[in-house]
Amino acid sequence: MELVFVGADHEVTGSCHYLRAGSRNILVDYGMEQGKNLYENAPLPVKPENIDYVFVTHAHIDHTGMLPKLYADGFRGRILCTEATKELSDVMLRDSAHIQMQEAEYRNRKAGKKGSPDRVEPVYTMQDTMNVLQLFEAFPYNEIFTLGDEISFRFTDVGHLLGSASIELWLRERGEERKIVFSGDIGNKNQPLLRDPVFTKEADYVVMESTYGTRLHEKIKRDHTLQLAEVIRDTMRRGGNVVIPAFAVGRTQVMLSFIRQIKDQNLVPEYGDFPVYVDSPMAVEATGIFEDNENECYDEESRALLNQGINPLAFPNLHLSITTEESMAINDDRVPKVILSASGMCDAGRIKHHIKHNIGNPDSTILFVGYQSEGTLGRRLLDGAEKIRLFGEEYDVKARIARIDGLSGHADKEGLLEWISAFETKPKQVFVVHGDDETATAFAECLEQEKELKAMAPYSGTKYDLISGSFIRIAKPVPVAGKEKSAVRTTSDSFTKLKIAAKRLDGVISKAQGLPNKELDAFTRELNDLCRKYQI
Repeated sequence: MELVFVGADHEVTGSCHYLRAGSRNILVDYGMEQGKNLYENAPLPVKPENIDYVFVTHAHIDHTGMLPKLYADGFRGRILCTEATKELSDVMLRDSAHIQMQEAEYRNRKAGKKGSPDRVEPVYTMQDTMNVLQLFEAFPYNEIFTLGDEISFRFTDVGHLLGSASIELWLRERGEERKIVFSGDIGNKNQPLLRDPVFTKEADYVVMESTYGTRLHEKIKRDHTLQLAEVIRDTMRRGGNVVIPAFAVGRTQVMLSFIRQIKDQNLVPEYGDFPVYVDSPMAVEATGIFEDNENECYDEESRALLNQGINPLAFPNLHLSITTEESMAINDDRVPKVILSASGMCDAGRIKHHIKHNIGNPDSTILFVGYQSEGTLGRRLLDGAEKIRLFGEEYDVKARIARIDGLSGHADKEGLLEWISAFETKPKQVFVVHGDDETATAFAECLEQEKELKAMAPYSGTKYDLISGSFIRIAKPVPVAGKEKSAVRTTSDSFTKLKIAAKRLDGVISKAQGLPNKELDAFTRELNDLCRKYQI
């Protein structure tokens, strides 16, 4: 009975874990790597055609994005997930296939202009995607299901995305049984629409994420609805549009729930019937999936609205744009409005056209409501760019640039610790994954020192025997070919441990607030003595 770590090990994307129990080969997630990639992933331990089951924690592409490729390479097994994950994966994987094919076409066209005969093939095609979608099977939360003699499983809501789940697996081999839990991405508490994460109480082994394993969310609880209402009111007073780049799945639906509250509570009384456009076919489709799964996935507040006959995602003067003609007509209409469009980082999709039409208007506002990665158009605007290029032309940035913070869908360090602390019996081993190089190591050390758990952050290729509770192979990091060695930070050195200790010290200092002055003075003297010792 083996566990092998394949993807999202000391990295945040490309989640993939392999299990063998008896004669069965299992994957948990098979995601696409996105953004910076420092380390090579180990190959799958078995051929795709020999994989029996893939369990999917949620529909985000970094957890599902390579499933069509798995099909293209021979996989014909079963893919198991919740109903909402099945439906959202349909939308997101079709969109991903479209992007893969567009990218290949663009690169081939560019190579053709240079006279190169070489052709680039897409990672997978739309047909691969349509084929793999036929293998998805949906299961409800909170029920235990059995697959033959070797496997039982249960999905538990972890509140990260509609349909997201942690997965409990009971594995049996030669009279032995072991239980392993995969956390999936653990959600932030008090998110609109979604339930808070549900805790798991017992397991032999835990594989848990660490995305925000060294970060704490802001303690001051902001009223995002009031913040949004203020932006809308101020912009409409000037006669401009509020343009909101938003991810089609998740963030768009959150913004719709805020706008419904604004209209319901008449928070913008001067412009109470302001028009709102959702201009993204994918967002429109995803919103329908949210509504179809409301009873299974919504929180108590949202279900209470439903019981009153109120749709949390609908309100007067909401327009859903599907066709290109409908999208173009939005900017022909001069009435001040709110425009929600994808992509959330402004690097693709219809949002680029809306920015083009509004970026030069000082009366309009470009409002960011999600994370903006380094190098994206959204990040450049947030960083204060005075000029941007769109569709080959340069535009002056005259629109107001604003942001609403604190809308993270990921649990912070405290949320992660709360989740692992809910286990009534300590797991034999905790494996920390889905965090960047430094964060994964730091969070594993935090679990050992603060929670007295046996924890480690494995590199891709690490293999563990679940029966004996011992490592078969502890892999070392393999830098991606072409990366400068100095660019890859290996976290086993002493300096990294020093930085981890510094973060712990920072936490201790924060908790010291309120102690008697005598204790604080003694603590300060000790720290100053330490600094003098090392001539800091």
